[in-house]
Amino acid sequence: MIPVAHAQTADLSLPLVAALTVAGLAAAVLTGAALAVFLRRRSRSYLLVALALGALLARTGVAAASIGGAIALERHHLVEHSLDVVMAALVVAAVYYARSAEVSAGGGSR
Repeated sequence: MIPVAHAQTADLSLPLVAALTVAGLAAAVLTGAALAVFLRRRSRSYLLVALALGALLARTGVAAASIGGAIALERHHLVEHSLDVVMAALVVAAVYYARSAEVSAGGGSR
């Protein structure tokens, strides 16, 4: 059994590890920034965006766990695609909530 989900050989793919490292760092920075903004603004839409970016960070963690052999390929795909759905739903909810809050505050539609 090959522990690396996306590689054709048992050797660890350096470009894949590098890409996941960069993606993980970027997702961590974005999630941290979004949490900082949420703590400053205390708005539900900012919380939803922070959670969506947290799902992006979790997705990178799932990919890293798959490369390490901790998660099977079938489970890896199920969890990653489930996180994609969660991420999209959180972004749509954030936009919807922001627009409904704007309308209820008297901003109306533009």
